[in-house]
Amino acid sequence: MRRMAMHTVATLPRLSSTELSQILLSNSSSNLDASTAPSKIAIVDVRDDDHIGGHIRHSIHAPSHTLDHKIPELVQKLKGKETVVFHCALSQQRGPSAALRYIRERERLLGASAKTKMDSGSGVGEVMLKNKELDSEGKGEDTDKEWEDVDEEGKAQKVYVLDRGFVGWQERYGEDPRLTEGYRKEIWKEGYWM
Repeated sequence: MRRMAMHTVATLPRLSSTELSQILLSNSSSNLDASTAPSKIAIVDVRDDDHIGGHIRHSIHAPSHTLDHKIPELVQKLKGKETVVFHCALSQQRGPSAALRYIRERERLLGASAKTKMDSGSGVGEVMLKNKELDSEGKGEDTDKEWEDVDEEGKAQKVYVLDRGFVGWQERYGEDPRLTEGYRKEIWKEGYWM
């Protein structure tokens, strides 16, 4: 009988909005302006009706009420990503629960090859260093296509929860069009309303 690693909401590592912004900005600037998402990281926004007033640029909207059928699809779609970050409005319930469901489903579907790195560190330095190495090798934009074709089986994936969720994100980066799309300041002027 195969034994799965025991992950809990309490053991899920958190990523601060500052760390996530550094990762996103360390990708080539043209990628942030492009219609395609960064190749090595995925951000999954599980807000439901409160998915208004903006979202993190290039994030995937997967409302929490759809996760029963969306999680297996996300596992397949994101299996080549090095890092996956989940969030909801505050990242207290829906975001962490979605991350946990994703990890468990990933292990179930991909079996022993589904290594999930649960380091307490953010890995920001690692990602930024890798992006810098790719840029210095002259592989900037073209690497997006190459990375998609590489077999990622057996490679560990880092799964995080965005600390303080979109509420914390918009306080710092809501008005930064490089990082946030569809931001509506008037919605947030009184704080989080839900």
